[in-house]
Amino acid sequence: MARALRTETVGGLVLLVAAVVALGWANSPWSTSYETVRDFHFGIPALGLDLSVGHWTSDGMLSVFFLVAGIELKRELVVGELRTPASAALPVVAAVCGMAVPAALYAATASAGDGSQAGWAVPMATDIAFALAVLAVLSTHLPAALRAFLLTLAVVDDLGAILIIAVFFTAYLNLPALGGAFAGLVVFYLLQRFRVHGWWWYVPLGVAIWALMYNGGVHATVAGVAMGLVLRTRRDTAAPGRKAEAASPGERTEHLLRPVSAGIAVPLFALFAAGVSITLPMLGEVFTRPEPLGVVLGLVLGKTVGIFVGTYLAARYTRARLNPELTWSDVFALAVLAGIGFTVSLLIGELAFPDPATAEPVKAAVLAGSLIAAALAAVLLKRRDRIYRTLWEAENVDEDADGIPDVYQRDREGAA
Repeated sequence: MARALRTETVGGLVLLVAAVVALGWANSPWSTSYETVRDFHFGIPALGLDLSVGHWTSDGMLSVFFLVAGIELKRELVVGELRTPASAALPVVAAVCGMAVPAALYAATASAGDGSQAGWAVPMATDIAFALAVLAVLSTHLPAALRAFLLTLAVVDDLGAILIIAVFFTAYLNLPALGGAFAGLVVFYLLQRFRVHGWWWYVPLGVAIWALMYNGGVHATVAGVAMGLVLRTRRDTAAPGRKAEAASPGERTEHLLRPVSAGIAVPLFALFAAGVSITLPMLGEVFTRPEPLGVVLGLVLGKTVGIFVGTYLAARYTRARLNPELTWSDVFALAVLAGIGFTVSLLIGELAFPDPATAEPVKAAVLAGSLIAAALAAVLLKRRDRIYRTLWEAENVDEDADGIPDVYQRDREGAA
């Protein structure tokens, strides 16, 4: 089961099932029980941790997801696509433009309809799990560079979302608690720096950092990203007094926590965040009220325009270059796919609109926008996949059954 949950397809499917269950439960005759479970409080009041089930999943369980995302970002910075400016430029520009344009489009829509500007950040995020799952399901012959571009873009996007949550959605600051969280991160770094091994050091320290961050007034998921960025992702090689590592601490942690993130943390968050009561008046509000309409337009149109145009302009007017394996049609399909906001968009929606009466239409808009983006992207990606499959089949024709594709023999004969 753990091996299956590490695959993008299964993880995305579990997330989708959780969202469907949430919608079914919230719109069933037992909807009152859904609200009762979601709003049930438990914890340790003396430590400031008396939270509802919904808050435990968004502030607690989702921190595991962001810890894994932080490790992915660290790996990209150290050994992946972000390690050199030349390879990082395009996905970073795409991510930044893919956040700025949806926010601007939301602001313009809300302003035109005399609505609230509080939700400007809701359509900025791309859901890594859902987007990669859709790509994995549809991709049989798409170039590997497409997944690498999407992963890098989504990881940078998540970092931007976390920074936005930390800076713009912090109502108050408890400086002593924040100082304790920072001190814990310093200790965490020193343990990594001096190669101290053993989960009994890191698990209690990680929980303490999370609790202090929460009580400090900053959203607790920031603690997950911070610890993920501190973990080493480069393996130690053999040296005097040091053994070679088969896997770095970051790799080991990601290997252990990815099934927990994909199979428990993110689905539980979706279960208690996506439970929106869907009615005809509610659907009407999604496309008539300025706030939810701004979210839908931001995810479906803003993400597409921001990522595609940003990537094109960067490739056109800077030294950054698109991967030779990709075409601009691939980038456009990927830009549409990035409009799947779901997890992080729902989280920001809850923070931006604490009043449930306002939050419900915004949540419905996130679901609607993500569904529209996924459907459009599926059509575009399937078309691109058919084209690449046709090319692959043409390149692998071997009519004389000599083990060498005919296309290479024709090329050789032409050169001769």
